[in-house]
Amino acid sequence: MAAKSEERLIGRITHYYSNLSVGIIELTGGELKVGDAIHIKGTHTDFTQSVDSIQVERQNVSRAEKGKTVGIKVKDKVREHDQVFAA
Repeated sequence: MAAKSEERLIGRITHYYSNLSVGIIELTGGELKVGDAIHIKGTHTDFTQSVDSIQVERQNVSRAEKGKTVGIKVKDKVREHDQVFAA
């Protein structure tokens, strides 16, 4: 069975700092941990990457729960309202 596992919506992009390649994610549907694989998808965005680091209020953390706003380093440009899925 080669069906892709069901992706779970965990948040959305609220801002992108192009000079830092950092996306700001509002976690609305689950937690995010260092090492997780995420899929960022939007009108002009579609890529999967692993989470190497997470920051909450400029402090490095290993995980963040639903309701938090976090910054992560992204490998490609992301845009406001892009959706973030647990891959």
